[in-house]
Formats: sequence, C-alpha cells, structure tokens
Amino acid sequence: MRTKSQKGNKFEITLQQFHAGQQAAWDARGRFTALRAGRRMGKTAMMQSIAVRYLAEGKNVGWFAPTYKLLSEAYSEIYEVVAPLVMSASRLSGDIKLITGGRIDFWSLENERAGRSRKYHVVMLDEVAFAKNNMMKIWDTAIKPTLLDYRGKCWAGSTPNGINYENFFWRICNEPEHEFVDFHAPTSINPFLPADEIEKLRKTSHPLVFKQEYLAEFIDWGGEAFFSIDKLLIDGQPVSYPEKCDAIFAVLDTAIKGGAEHDGTAVTYFAMNKFHGIPLIILDWDVIQVDGALLESWIPSVLERLEQLAVQTKARYGNVGLFIEDASTGSILLQQGVTRGWKVHKIDSGLTSVGKDERAVSISGYVHQEMVKISDVAYDKTLSFKNVTRNHFLSQVTTFRIGDKEAGTRADDLLDTFTYGVALGVGNKLGF
Repeated sequence: MRTKSQKGNKFEITLQQFHAGQQAAWDARGRFTALRAGRRMGKTAMMQSIAVRYLAEGKNVGWFAPTYKLLSEAYSEIYEVVAPLVMSASRLSGDIKLITGGRIDFWSLENERAGRSRKYHVVMLDEVAFAKNNMMKIWDTAIKPTLLDYRGKCWAGSTPNGINYENFFWRICNEPEHEFVDFHAPTSINPFLPADEIEKLRKTSHPLVFKQEYLAEFIDWGGEAFFSIDKLLIDGQPVSYPEKCDAIFAVLDTAIKGGAEHDGTAVTYFAMNKFHGIPLIILDWDVIQVDGALLESWIPSVLERLEQLAVQTKARYGNVGLFIEDASTGSILLQQGVTRGWKVHKIDSGLTSVGKDERAVSISGYVHQEMVKISDVAYDKTLSFKNVTRNHFLSQVTTFRIGDKEAGTRADDLLDTFTYGVALGVGNKLGF
C-alpha cells in the first residue's frame, strides 16, 4: 500500500507504508533499534521508508553500509522516491539535498571516520552484521557522536552473520550496555511472501543456513562440520560409477603463489545427470604439489583422464572440459589452453568473486538434499600428499567449518574443487 505526502504547493512524493511485520518492528522501537530479521523481511525497504520520512520533514539522515555496492543501491532507490523534492544530488560525493531542507549522506563503513563532523536526526546501518570487526570502534568514535545534537536515533538492520563476539551486530543484539532494542523476526513476518515457498526453503536448505538466513538466529558455525559424509553416501555406502550419464567435467584449483607451504593443485572429476539418476557424482580426485611451470605438462594427463571417464560412463555430451579459476597460476593455464587447443574453461566470476564460506553456503542446499554423491573409487582412494597418506578429498570436505579462523593454514584445494563443481554441475552453470 502507498500513501501520498504533499510537500510545498505542487511537489509530492510517494511514501511506502509498512506491512504488518514492519509495523511490529516500528512499534517495538527504541532510540536505538537492532532490526534482526530474516531475508526478504523488508529490513532495508523499511529503513529507506523511515529515512524518506525524515528527509520530507527537513531533517538530516546518515546512511551507512559495509560496501559501496550496497550504498549505490540504497542511493538509487532513495533518490527515485525523493526525486520531485531534490534540490541537488551527487552520487560521487554521496549526498542528496531536498528543497525541504532535508539531507542524506551515504557512507561506506570501509572508512573508519565515516560520518565525522556531521550531525544527524537518524542514522541507518544497513546489513551491518557484515561490517568488519572494527565496527564497534566506528560506532563509538564516528557515528554515535553524530546523534548528540538532536538526540538522534539509529536503526541497525541485518540478517545475522554467525556468533562472533567481536561482531558489532551480535554485540548490540546481545549486550544490553549498548542500549539497542533487539527486534527479532523471521522471514515469515512479511505477509506478502508465499508461505509454501518458505516451507520449501526449510526443507531444502541446510538446517543451519535456514536458521540464520530465514529465522534470523545467531548460529555457531564452528560447532560442527558443515558437509556431512552421510549426505554423500546412500545407506552408508558410496555409489558405483554410473552406467550412463549426461556429461563429464572436472574442476582444477591451484593455490601456487610462490612456494608457500600449503600450496597445492587439486582436481576433482564429476559425472552430471540433469533429468534422471543422481544429479552429480564425484568420480575421482587428485592432488599434487609441483612447481607452477610443471603444471603445463601435467594438464594433458587430466584431460586424458576426462576422456577415459567419458567413455567409461557413456556420457551423452561427452567430456565438456576442465574448469579453472582465472587467477594466479590458473590464468596462465587458461592462456596455455587456448594456445594448445585444450578443452579448458574459466570458472564463472560470480563463483570466484565470493569467499570460501559464501560458496559453501550457496551450494549447501544441494548437498543437504542429497543431490551429490561420491563414487566408491573416490571414496576408497588414498594417496600421499605432503608426507601424509589418507583420503584428502574426504578429509578436506567433511572437516570444513564456516568461519574457521585457522582455515588459511590448511590445504583446502580439494574443498574448492568440490564447491565449484557442485555449483557448476547442480547449479546449472554448465548450460545443460
């Protein structure tokens, strides 16, 4: 629903009314309010609506977000609403001034001095759970003082981002001394979202993902392994190679960056079925530790193994190729592939541009729904890597934990091939 607000003699803007869930948050507000709610609840839209109301009344607003992308989106959406009242605006400097006297400044939380020297009637902290761990310092020294002149208010809206005692959003929701009212609501509080779709997400999402993203609960990601081996098995056993499949592909990840101790190169081979059988089967894997220059002589053996698997599984579309991250040594291999006529492809930037944890979360639903299985060959395989003999694929995948602060010190190349492979094979990135 919308309502018209007349400003001056001939200008008007359209204000968005709150839905029932947003109204409940408004009724529960304090001077400082933590709007902790599930995805698609309408947190950002509500904060934008509040900001526009302040602007229409000739007041000052500060809008803060962890990234410039979020700032740019908020700028565009707010500008669209207040356009009839705009006196001046600059996306470059991040401000909009209205003929009412209202002004809104947009600040990135990458800047520790964000908001200094300004005074605001209200500040909005958008998706603040994803700010860096210095956010509390920014709040105390830069943002909170901007509220002194007008006894200003603050709305901090976000979905939780794990349990982290240094995280600003966790702290304002759990530590009373910060004087924030913690309004907690699941996604379902938005009456315009289809209940059956939310129920479908509950059944198909990883339980921890659903609790965080849709129930807005603080989750201890370090409490248990994220990918259970049971989800990769059937009745406790690996599966046989398929007699037939749609396509064979492999994913290669190389972390060679000049000889660091944990550097290695890993490859995992997959069989994909789109319309029948098991959607994705992990057929085989390998991990080696060689000098970057030697990888060029090793790649042909990987491509040969792909062809062997395509014949063995009677792949209808055959071997569709080897997918490599377009970074570091991988970029060189891709260039060599073009020169030598190798069947190699760069992994979609949408997958490579996010972090390891985000990729794991994004593919967790497929694993949870048991759309991915491991073959007996891959399950029973062991080899020596860095003087340790074991199944390195299972070791890396089934011990992975979200937010593991020690992850950077351990080999995770096979884990990367796994998350990329599931996204490519089950996430429809191959175009079949």
